[in-house]
Amino acid sequence: MKQRQYALIAALMAALSMPAFSAEAQTSLPVLQRLDQNKDSALSRDEILATRAQLFARLDINADGAIDQDETQRLRDAIMDRAMAMQAFVGNQMLRLDTGGDGRVSADEFKARTPLFDLADRNGDEKLSDGEFLVVRSILFNR
Repeated sequence: MKQRQYALIAALMAALSMPAFSAEAQTSLPVLQRLDQNKDSALSRDEILATRAQLFARLDINADGAIDQDETQRLRDAIMDRAMAMQAFVGNQMLRLDTGGDGRVSADEFKARTPLFDLADRNGDEKLSDGEFLVVRSILFNR
């Protein structure tokens, strides 16, 4: 009897996991697409090594062939600066969203504000065209 239950559980797990696996195989993350230099939908060891070489070159600020403590500290400082800026941004956004001034952002307050959308919707048609969406993307990701 237990063997039958285990077989049923195994069959159920296999049936449920196959669609997820095939869906995962059919899509890839943007970061993986960016690393796939020859666009063959796969990452080769050479592509990974090329990416690592590019990263090393970016981290080796003085181009002396090594990442020293000064360069590591610069990276840590840049990360902390970015984190502090994001903390301030989030804090300011929450203050703006809290229109009731009670220190909490309700679902209605949260849904009511769309500042980036409003900024990007240049023609006021309540839709974002490709060009308008690129404005939002550049604001969020500095691209």
